[in-house]
Amino acid sequence: MRQTSILRRATRLRPVVRSAAFALVPVLLIALLLPTSLALGSRTLPLSDVWRGLLAHDSSVPSVIVWSMRMPRTLLAVAVGSSLAGAGALMQGLTRNPLAEPGILGVNAGAALGVVLAISALGLTGVGQYAPFALLGAGCAAAAVYTISHRTIETGSARLVLAGVALSAALSSVTGTITMYNSRAFDSYRFWVVGSLEGRDASVLTRIAPLLLVGLILAVGSARGLNALALGEEQATALGANLMATRASAFLAITLLCGGATAAVGPLSFVGLLVPHAVRLLAGADQRTLIGWSIACGPVLLLAADVAGRVLVRPAELEAGVVTAFVGAPVLLLLAVRRER
Repeated sequence: MRQTSILRRATRLRPVVRSAAFALVPVLLIALLLPTSLALGSRTLPLSDVWRGLLAHDSSVPSVIVWSMRMPRTLLAVAVGSSLAGAGALMQGLTRNPLAEPGILGVNAGAALGVVLAISALGLTGVGQYAPFALLGAGCAAAAVYTISHRTIETGSARLVLAGVALSAALSSVTGTITMYNSRAFDSYRFWVVGSLEGRDASVLTRIAPLLLVGLILAVGSARGLNALALGEEQATALGANLMATRASAFLAITLLCGGATAAVGPLSFVGLLVPHAVRLLAGADQRTLIGWSIACGPVLLLAADVAGRVLVRPAELEAGVVTAFVGAPVLLLLAVRRER
């Protein structure tokens, strides 16, 4: 009897131990990438200078570089990476498709149109100036998709995806038309659309932080309902799940997370696709685990891409969006081939 009870306890503890071991991986990687991000740039700082600059917080050169230039960029990478990865996990759970990503809802296309209109109509040129218009465009696009596909909240996700794809195509055509005939708008827009963390100050993070925080809370709260939805709509209804509330909560969380992140740094491809898929392979399909660890692992990919972009073409920089695209495109092809097989 005693041996049986010990075996039962060991069986119960095994998932906890595995989860704790898996938790150490993103923690260690982030702990390694954070000081690296603060040290690398057009002027490389030794780690000792980074530490002194963090502690001093004065007018010395290392302190100014760390606190004014690299700390906002690093914290923004953490926030945006968590948001995009969490939005990707939600999108995959909502559509029950492991190859789905947040851009399907038309958020990126709406944000792009907001940026182009702000540049062409109002003459805005700074990232901090047109970021609110990008967020407004993302929100309007998401609201339009929700309105077009309102029956989807009750009957399924196919109509939601179709509405998002159709609206994205329409908005992208408008954006392309404006940039074609307005060279000033095109010149400013092309630096935003590539997806970059360079030149973002603390005010950009301050503006989007409340939206990202609310989105992350909604994302975590939607996990239980998405678990029931994964069993099928009839089974989920039989278990007492409120599918309408679950879909609406997940949709709002995706809009806040993806819209805020895109407004701040531009559209970053593949972060919301790769991170949840990798976490699913390692930690399973439980949405509570999947969403939580996607939020924790998202900063790893974006910080690594940002650091790699500063190193690969020194003394110039390669935008983080370009690095994630170089990494994500072949991985997406491999995932698609693997899924086909």
